[in-house]
Amino acid sequence: MAALKQLQLLTTRTPESVVGLEAHEDGWRITVEVVESARIPNTADIMAEYEVDVDGSGDLTGYSRKSRYFRGRTQAD
Repeated sequence: MAALKQLQLLTTRTPESVVGLEAHEDGWRITVEVVESARIPNTADIMAEYEVDVDGSGDLTGYSRKSRYFRGRTQAD
């Protein structure tokens, strides 16, 4: 998807997984999980969720970081 590649270029972080998707105005709002800071062991990685707004063509129209947390959390803070 073009929007995830665009997010990677803007944030310099690689999207790891899509964890949410909803219809939004003229396109979609996608919640994407990324590694903010890789650590050893990887259970200590700092993760983040970004909300990414995508138009009907799949291009990114906006994004924002919503939360940061350690990998492996079992519930939202």
